[in-house]
Amino acid sequence: MRDAQTEVTRALLQPPRTPALLMFVALVLVPLAARFGAESFILSVFTRTIIFAIAALSLDLILGYGALVSFGHAAFMGIGSYAVGILATHGVDEILLQMLVAMLAAIVFAVATSAVSLRASGVYYIMSTLAFGQMLYFFAVSLSAYGGDDGLTLSGRSRLLGTHILANDRAFYYVALALLAGFYLLAQRITASRFGRVLRGIRENPVRMRAIGFEPFRYQLTACALAGAVCAISGVLLANLAEFVSPAYMTWQRSGELLAMVILGGMGTLWGAILGAIAFLLLEEVLSGLTEQWRLILGPILILVALGGRGGLAGLYARLRRRTGGGAP
Repeated sequence: MRDAQTEVTRALLQPPRTPALLMFVALVLVPLAARFGAESFILSVFTRTIIFAIAALSLDLILGYGALVSFGHAAFMGIGSYAVGILATHGVDEILLQMLVAMLAAIVFAVATSAVSLRASGVYYIMSTLAFGQMLYFFAVSLSAYGGDDGLTLSGRSRLLGTHILANDRAFYYVALALLAGFYLLAQRITASRFGRVLRGIRENPVRMRAIGFEPFRYQLTACALAGAVCAISGVLLANLAEFVSPAYMTWQRSGELLAMVILGGMGTLWGAILGAIAFLLLEEVLSGLTEQWRLILGPILILVALGGRGGLAGLYARLRRRTGGGAP
């Protein structure tokens, strides 16, 4: 018994070895560190970062593992945010119900549009996702009953199990972080499962996978539905964070930002997508504080990472570990 207790103690005292665990530990400590600075501002910035990390993680499921480049993924953020706005307008402010409606609406939209888009490939698939995303954007603009192009201001944040705990910035931050951690673990299980292995096989050689009995369309359609449902949750959180809903949440530019986050962090790594979202948004925050022309600086940085940093930040981490004798992450 004493030997077992000793082993457990040693395991607990060992430092975290995986980058994902280190990243989540750092995020848990953010509210504690924020007390020594502008707490409200810091929590707002990092909560927004976590929300976009959920969206980037969902995109990595289809981009990194399915090689499906979507320029309309932000549409699912818009679906989630409008689920909050429309339901709140009609007196439904329970966030769990809003999340359920958002996920169901996102799945319906993902299945309906992906069933068409997946019939094409390459640039034709990309353009079809862009077209469907813009179609939903202009539909939101036309919703004059819910603000139209001006957006919709919410009276406050949603309730959680009948309480107003989300009105507390620190509590809202930890709820968002818990959802990110939960979706990360779920994504890990999905990608490590038989479904994930088939999806990677389709990415590498769809003809061979079809020859051995796996129909790529069904697996890709399921992946798109899962990714859309997860991304819709980020829209629910974003609407609550800003207490505002706008068609701007689903523009193709926002989809491009999500793509940049995944590429910056490293496609097909999951934790890299989260790291990419954190790096992208924090870099944006720092540069925008230095100059109004911050996009002229951010753009070349992203291009250099895409061209010279094979595998993004996750790939850079893996190469550093190999050079220092640490092995694969």
